[in-house]
Amino acid sequence: MPRDAVAPDPIAARTTSDATTQALLERQRAVLLPVQNRMLYYGDRPLAVGRAKGDWLWDVEGRRYLDFFGGILTVSVGHANDEVVEATVRQMRTAGHTSTLYLNEVTIEVAEFLARVTPGRLQVSFFTNSGTEADETAVMAARTYTGHCDVVSLRHAYAGRSASMMAMTAHANWRQGGVYDGHIKQVRSPNLYRKPAGMSDEAYLDFLVDDLADFLATCTDGTIAAFMAEPIQGVGGFAVAPRDYFRRVEPLVREAGGVMIIDEVQTGWGRTGRHWCGIEHWGIEPDIMTFAKGIANGAPVGATIMTPEVAESVQALTLSTFGGNPVSMAQALATLRYIERHQLWANAAAQGARLRARLEAMAAPHAFVGDVRGMGLMQALELVVPGTQEPDPARANALTNAARDQGLLIGKGGRYGNVLRIAPMLNVTADLIDEGCGRLERALTAVA
Repeated sequence: MPRDAVAPDPIAARTTSDATTQALLERQRAVLLPVQNRMLYYGDRPLAVGRAKGDWLWDVEGRRYLDFFGGILTVSVGHANDEVVEATVRQMRTAGHTSTLYLNEVTIEVAEFLARVTPGRLQVSFFTNSGTEADETAVMAARTYTGHCDVVSLRHAYAGRSASMMAMTAHANWRQGGVYDGHIKQVRSPNLYRKPAGMSDEAYLDFLVDDLADFLATCTDGTIAAFMAEPIQGVGGFAVAPRDYFRRVEPLVREAGGVMIIDEVQTGWGRTGRHWCGIEHWGIEPDIMTFAKGIANGAPVGATIMTPEVAESVQALTLSTFGGNPVSMAQALATLRYIERHQLWANAAAQGARLRARLEAMAAPHAFVGDVRGMGLMQALELVVPGTQEPDPARANALTNAARDQGLLIGKGGRYGNVLRIAPMLNVTADLIDEGCGRLERALTAVA
């Protein structure tokens, strides 16, 4: 079925009963971790997926939704993309799993692709199953290469669900279990909307750089293994670092003996427009980068790529049983080739600009929209109490519900859950941007 074969309707089709959804919810409550039931959905109602194709998703009750969140920025080139599906099926019919004990050409091809398109001297990859594992690998490699222990990350960052990556994640509500890495520490996160009142953008950048310099001088022994950051914080609410931020902090990191780790789990593969990788907008060359999510259009793939000298320092035996799995690699390679052939970074820039203009126009009449921000097809609305910068998670929740009522799926984020995250597929069309924005505009009116 072509991506746009179904004529868009203004409101999702409705049924008189959600019996199938409720039955699935009861079954899940009996056998899956209880917290999953609280995290089933953005909004107040669960959504049970029936099928998905292209930019559209249908629930088991027959409602149709325009998907502007893609499984948390994971479905990058459309649900059930025909080319990706065919490549995956071909590989499944050839060899399903061999682990990293044997050579697999498709795994090598993905690594060659990453070496070719990532910035600077990044050359050597290690594949895992998730962004969590990719980030763990990055920290291990940085510590091995530098011989130092401390890793500096940013407040409001999200790095995964392992013990160490929960330490890297600076959100109280995502940290649990009491087992953390004491050598992972956070500094102030750059967020221009949340800068101190009356401070200019230039003064705010100086403030952030001075804070990092003071931190290194007072909260470490003067040496660190790495500085790790997302160019645009994902769970943190699509907060975009100031244009010169990474140029300014990189010398401080180098002086402390550390390497630069850039987490592109959400920003990678053309998502921010114009470039393959988000960090290219900031003009620095990382020593290590991590990827997951959109790299394989939904397959469980994590990737860590590093410079040759960092890679050479990793000498202890290590493997990932399912990392580099040929089926997952086939899906990743097909996804990356699709992005390259269609130059989707250019589409992300064009459609992202269209999306941003529509968001700014529709937000203008509503005082509860405090900020519109993002890059490319990674845009956000931060909702606040009118006349203040006080987060308004209740209205954000209501807006998520209202968008669902209009047949539009969007996400939430931010420390207080008050940021609406909007991330259409990388191959979204102008017509669908307009369609989605029309649905969102009606939702904004409904909660006004």
